[in-house]
Amino acid sequence: MTGKHDPINFLWFIPTSGDGAYLGSNEQTRAPEIGYLTQIAQAADRLGYSGVLLPTGVACEESFVTAAALAAKTERLQFLVAIRPGTASPAYYARLTTTLDRISNGRLLLNIVVGGSPAELAGDGIHLAHDERYAHADEFFTVFEELLEKGVASYDGKYIKATNARLGFPSVQNPRPPLYFGGSSDAGIDFSVGRVDKYLTWGEPPAQVAEKVQKVRAAAAKKGREVSFGIRLHFIVRETDEEAWAAADRLISKLDDETIREAQERFVNESDSVGQKRMAALHGGRRDKLEVSPNLWAGVGLVRAGAGTALVGSPKTVAARLREYQDVGIDTVIGSGYPHLEEAYRVAELLFPELGITRKEQRHGFQTDFGKHQVFGGGSHGGNLKVVSGS
Repeated sequence: MTGKHDPINFLWFIPTSGDGAYLGSNEQTRAPEIGYLTQIAQAADRLGYSGVLLPTGVACEESFVTAAALAAKTERLQFLVAIRPGTASPAYYARLTTTLDRISNGRLLLNIVVGGSPAELAGDGIHLAHDERYAHADEFFTVFEELLEKGVASYDGKYIKATNARLGFPSVQNPRPPLYFGGSSDAGIDFSVGRVDKYLTWGEPPAQVAEKVQKVRAAAAKKGREVSFGIRLHFIVRETDEEAWAAADRLISKLDDETIREAQERFVNESDSVGQKRMAALHGGRRDKLEVSPNLWAGVGLVRAGAGTALVGSPKTVAARLREYQDVGIDTVIGSGYPHLEEAYRVAELLFPELGITRKEQRHGFQTDFGKHQVFGGGSHGGNLKVVSGS
């Protein structure tokens, strides 16, 4: 670690495709019903997380609709909601954006999702090659941002044509909610640095994240822009390192080799995501190579698409690892853990004090430090967590 670090901005995850105590097993699973998702959102709201990420995909509940429901049940929490160009017009997404930003009183963040499974994208009517999707996204957001800024837009592009598109109401945040983006390909980076406010990476080892941050910064500088950086990680935090590693082993204790093989094959064959390939390369589907960097465990990625690594350890150990990411430019963490309700409490109660995060230091501010409260949540619901997708 080097020098003094500011408290990191910490968001949590809403598991809209299901939740559970084990990966690769149908035991102790929870369906993504709205009562359970509300419990997680309200816990995050009370505990001092600045926001929550809602993923997108055919296996997930729709992110804008779910965020609207959860916004009505929370007070301070921000909602990082996926916007996928091509599934609807820029004008329609602009209306969704301003409505949700107004309903939530300015608590909306937007996560641009361009990549994914070509088969799933085709089902949504998107029939473009990998790099071409980013050319399409650039035209899409040209119209989208002009609508948010001016209320009207016209555009005659290769992919997007809009004639006198109009927006009836402005967003609360001026001129628009912040834009987040994660993508490791050259086309994705080039697209993102021209538009987004925060670039996200999955949890690769710090040296690889440092290389990516430098690459993105250089690309942004060529366009006269600056972006900030966030990381998407799972967390397994316990009072001791030994307890944390035991919990990691337990998480995959019901996972059989055939399920791993099927999942890895699916990730390779059904996705053209560069980021997904980088995640898979960390462990190669092998159980004996899961600690890919000190305390960075890739067990989640054996069966989960997207973010596949977790920081494992005691509060002091995990805080030290996060400081390493801060040292290379990360200022925001989007965390998760299985099950998400209980782990939201563990991370807040054990890790936040080590990071210098108190309730009043998060975005909207509470007045009470974490150490003065101990609350435990639970519950169980039906569902299936055989293979989980998401961000």
